[in-house]
Amino acid sequence: MLIVKYRKIFFILSGVIVGLSILSVLVFGLTFGIDFTGGALTEVSYPDVRPDKKSVEARLGSIPIGVFSLRESGDSNYILRTRDLLEEERVAVMGALSQGGSISITIERFNSIGPIIGLELRNKAFIAIAIVTVAIIFFVAFVFRHVSAPVSSWKYGIIAIVALLHDIIVPVGLFAVLGVLVGAEVDVLFIMALLAILGYSVNDTIVVFDRVRENLRINLELNRKEDFELTVGKSLNQTYVRSVNTSLTTFFVLMTLFMLGPLATQNFALVLLTGVIAGTYSSICLATPLLVAVSDLQGGFKNKGKKKRK
Repeated sequence: MLIVKYRKIFFILSGVIVGLSILSVLVFGLTFGIDFTGGALTEVSYPDVRPDKKSVEARLGSIPIGVFSLRESGDSNYILRTRDLLEEERVAVMGALSQGGSISITIERFNSIGPIIGLELRNKAFIAIAIVTVAIIFFVAFVFRHVSAPVSSWKYGIIAIVALLHDIIVPVGLFAVLGVLVGAEVDVLFIMALLAILGYSVNDTIVVFDRVRENLRINLELNRKEDFELTVGKSLNQTYVRSVNTSLTTFFVLMTLFMLGPLATQNFALVLLTGVIAGTYSSICLATPLLVAVSDLQGGFKNKGKKKRK
């Protein structure tokens, strides 16, 4: 009930979080992986001692492969990003990474994607997110089609999407910062994580909305006149423990995957972790209070209309 009562504070907090996330994207931009830009990604590990980064970069600079990016990974790995390489260029790169063959290396992964395929993947990723978003609006509107007062069914869908936008903007903003700090990249796994967040977060939101719908039905059957803010607050009290417990279970699993899982899935787990935290917050502290705010706004318009008719 306190969350609904002090909803303006949570609206401001959400606005600040989203604003900082958008600002970080505008200032730092996103570091797109080769899945979207095209090129080659090579990760090698050194069983003995990893050579100095400057010496490796010097050797790579002597090879005509254009602009490249070399960054450390873990205690004994290097990750190299280049344009798409020919076979002889790849052999030369392996030679540079192994210091002319004097150091033993192990190729952990090698991915190569053409620029046309990368652009196609990026466009399809954005289309997939847009389709899922529109589908959620229609789904929520259909599920709550029998709810017409004090907030109509389609507005439940719009409010759910506002909360979902919050949930995906936050991890995107985080990765804009991490891209500058540690070279975190936006790839296909990142998009898959965002789609998973959309499904996970809307489930949390619908649980609360469904409890609101049920309490509205009970009030109607009992002919009980109850303030909508009180109904929403009561519904939130009945569901937030379940939402938090479910999110904590998911959080611990994802944290284990992030801490102990392979390097290739760390970013995926981090996006989901951020999305789960943001989604739990938004379903409780943003989406549900927005129902009351929309109801109050509609009431204000109705009252103004009555005064004008007088």
